[in-house]
Amino acid sequence: MRIAQLAPLAESVPPRLYGGTERVIAWLVDELVELGHDVTLFASGDSRTKAKLYPVWPRALRLGRRGVDPNAACAMLVEAIAEHAAGFDLIHSHVDWLPLPVLSRADVPYLTTMHGRLDLPGLPDVIGAFPKAPFVSISDNQRRPLPEANWIATIQHGLPKGLFRPSYEPGSYLAFLGRLTVDKGPEDAMRIARAARMPLRIAAKIPRAETAYFKKKLEPNIDGEKIELVGEVDEARKQPFLAGAAALLFPIDWPEPFGLVMIEAMACGTPVIAYRSGSVPEVVEDGVTGFIVENAAEAIEAVNDLRRLDRRAVRARFEERFVASRMAREYESRYRELIARVTPSRR
Repeated sequence: MRIAQLAPLAESVPPRLYGGTERVIAWLVDELVELGHDVTLFASGDSRTKAKLYPVWPRALRLGRRGVDPNAACAMLVEAIAEHAAGFDLIHSHVDWLPLPVLSRADVPYLTTMHGRLDLPGLPDVIGAFPKAPFVSISDNQRRPLPEANWIATIQHGLPKGLFRPSYEPGSYLAFLGRLTVDKGPEDAMRIARAARMPLRIAAKIPRAETAYFKKKLEPNIDGEKIELVGEVDEARKQPFLAGAAALLFPIDWPEPFGLVMIEAMACGTPVIAYRSGSVPEVVEDGVTGFIVENAAEAIEAVNDLRRLDRRAVRARFEERFVASRMAREYESRYRELIARVTPSRR
């Protein structure tokens, strides 16, 4: 199949530092190429891929020149796919609603994977405007706010089997990996670690909009010993960071669409202690790959129960459920189904 993949332009594919969506796109594209498909990735020019790269914008917006209007870059993305759509058997978009007016008129099969939260005002109006647009969710919970959308599948993320080396040692600290925002739960992670009398290491970026929150609520508690901020980690540093942890703390307070960091931890053999929210019950198997808890008090108890979990079983369940090859095959099946729906003359 000749497949176009449309990526967001905020980060490169894969991202240099933080960026879950772009990392998943990179893994999916490379797996599809390995399956023998002719794939073109529409992304920023600093992306790295086994596919053909169509550089929509010279450099990822977050780490590129300051002051660039992101709408200008997005306009170039939409124009690029409008110009080249006829050259593909299928177009796979990862940029939410932006290309729908073009894709719905392009006379080429397409689908959109939604990577973000869907409980925001105005989204039902968009769904109403594009009732036939096919969507893929990354968890069943993600799609709950928009049940009327044309959902054709839920396909959970996967990452390359050999990307992370597992560690089967108990681990000497608790880990927190993600954005330092209220809904990700860094304050609860600090409380849990203190009460459990374990060090907490935080690998995270500080969004510009959250600088005041960081300085007021988080920074006073970071002493460099019991609670340590190690900053953003790339792929190479992420593996030892997660593998050396006794558990990943995931005390979220929002409808997490998937939570890529949970399966990254599992790939390292590291169990996850997570609040029951969003996709967590679909990803974590309570008592096998971690513990699902309701609050900080239960999370503290879970830390004390970590010895009950087998880190080899955590890694085994990752290999069974969350490898990138499985994700690519599931998308491949959806592609074939969508292409088969068009008339023989169009095929």
